[in-house]
Amino acid sequence: MKRQRRAKIVATVGPASADPAMLKRLFEAGVDTFRLNFSHGSHADHAAVFAAIRDLERETKAPIGILQDLQGPKIRIGRVAGGKVTVAAGDSVVFRPGTEPGGVDALPLPHPEIFAAVLPGHELLIDDGRVRLRVVEVAADRIATEVVVGGTLSDRKGVNLPGTVLDLSPLTAKDRADLAFGLELGVDWVALSFVQKASDVIEAKSLIGDRAGLVAKIEKPSALDEIDAIIAMSDGIMVARGDLGVEIPHEHVPGRQKELVRACRLAGKPVIVATQMLDSMITSPTPTRAEASDVATAIYDGADAVMLSAESAAGQYPVEAVSMMDRVIRATEAHGLYPSIVHASATHDERTAQHGVAAAAADLAVSIDSALIVAFTSSGATAARIARKRPALPILALTPSSTVSRRLALMWGVQGLPSNGAHGYDEMISLATRAALDEGLVERGRNFVAVAGIPFGVAGSTNNLRVVEVA
Repeated sequence: MKRQRRAKIVATVGPASADPAMLKRLFEAGVDTFRLNFSHGSHADHAAVFAAIRDLERETKAPIGILQDLQGPKIRIGRVAGGKVTVAAGDSVVFRPGTEPGGVDALPLPHPEIFAAVLPGHELLIDDGRVRLRVVEVAADRIATEVVVGGTLSDRKGVNLPGTVLDLSPLTAKDRADLAFGLELGVDWVALSFVQKASDVIEAKSLIGDRAGLVAKIEKPSALDEIDAIIAMSDGIMVARGDLGVEIPHEHVPGRQKELVRACRLAGKPVIVATQMLDSMITSPTPTRAEASDVATAIYDGADAVMLSAESAAGQYPVEAVSMMDRVIRATEAHGLYPSIVHASATHDERTAQHGVAAAAADLAVSIDSALIVAFTSSGATAARIARKRPALPILALTPSSTVSRRLALMWGVQGLPSNGAHGYDEMISLATRAALDEGLVERGRNFVAVAGIPFGVAGSTNNLRVVEVA
C-alpha cells in the first residue's frame, strides 16, 4: 500500500484492536508495523493476532511488520503491612530482603541484586517516581533510605534505580519462553526491555540469531553511557520515554531523544520514538496540541517511526489515533521548513563504495526530480543507506526475502516488496520498471534511479546506479 509519508507508524495491539476487522481498519488508517506487547495476554492471544495480521498481509499484498515486545524484569517492592503506608519528606524507610509483609522499618524488597549493587547516595524511585528515596546506608540485610519526595507506598509498586547498574539479565524465564514462542511464530522484530549495557544485547542476539531483528529499548541511564556499542550491536533502537523519563530529569529527555535519533541515522538503523505520544486519545477523539507537537518533533528529528501504546491497545479511539498520527506526519513532512530541519542533522557518509553509491543515488534522484529510487537488496542494507540521506521521494526496496521486506516496514521512506532476484543487468531494469509501475510510484515519461550490487544477490556489494527512463 502506497503511503503519502516517509516516517512509519507502529501500533500496539490489545483488547481494543485485536479483532481482525479492527486490525484491517488500523492498517488502512496507516499502521506499518504492529506491536505485540508480551507484558499482557496469553500465547494463544498473540498467536491469534499474528495469524490475523498475516491473513491481512496476504489480502492486501503489502508487507506488514510484527514487533514482539518482551516484558523484561519487573522490580517491585513486596507487600506492605496494612496494604499501604504514607511517608513524608525526611522520614526513614528501611528495606529488607525477602517477601514477608512489613512497614517502613522493614519494607520487603525481594531482589537480592539490589542489595548487592546499591550504594549510599543512590536513589530509589517508587511508583514511577511518585515517591523518591535516597539511600543513606547499605548492609547485606538492609537498605536504609531517607524520603526526598513523600507519598503513598502500597503493595507491589514498581521500583526504578537510575544510578544503579544491576547484575541482572534483561531476559527472565518468562521472556525466554515468550521469545522462543515469538520466533517460532515468525515475528519480524524483537524489542528487548531493561537494556543496561552492551553485553545485554549480545545475550539476546545469541538467542535470536538472524531469525528476527533486535530492537534495544533505551529506558535506563546506564544504557546511554554505552549507547554507541548498543546501537552497533542492535538492529534498531526504541526511545522508550516512559521509564527513561522516570530515571532521568524530564528536561533532559528531548535532548536525549534527538541524540538517539541522530546516532541511529548515522548507523543506518531504524529508531522508534515511543510512549504517550497521543496519550489523551485513550479517552478523547482528538489529541492536545502539545501531543501533536510531540509527534511532529519526532518527525522533524528524523525518527524512522513513532509508536502508539495504550492509545491503540486499550483506548476508545484506536482508528482515530492512527489517523491523527498519520495526518500529523504528513503535515510535518509537507511543511516548508521540514527539509532544512531534517537535513540540518545530516550525518557524514562512511567512506565505502556501498555508502558512496547509496548517497549518490539519493542526491542524484533529488537533483533530477526522479519519481523514486528502486533499491535491489538482499539484507535491506542498501535501502537503509539510501534512507540515511532522507531523500524527499519514495524508496522501493526489491528483495528476494519476505522477511526483509517486512522488517523494512520500520525504515524511514522505504517500501519493501518481495521480488525474485535479478540475474542480469537488463533483467534488473525490467524488474525495477515493472515494480515501480505496478506500485503506482512512477508514470510513463518519468524517470527513476535504480541501485544494485553486481554480482547480483551478494550482500554488501552495492556498486551500481542507473537512471531509468520509463517509456
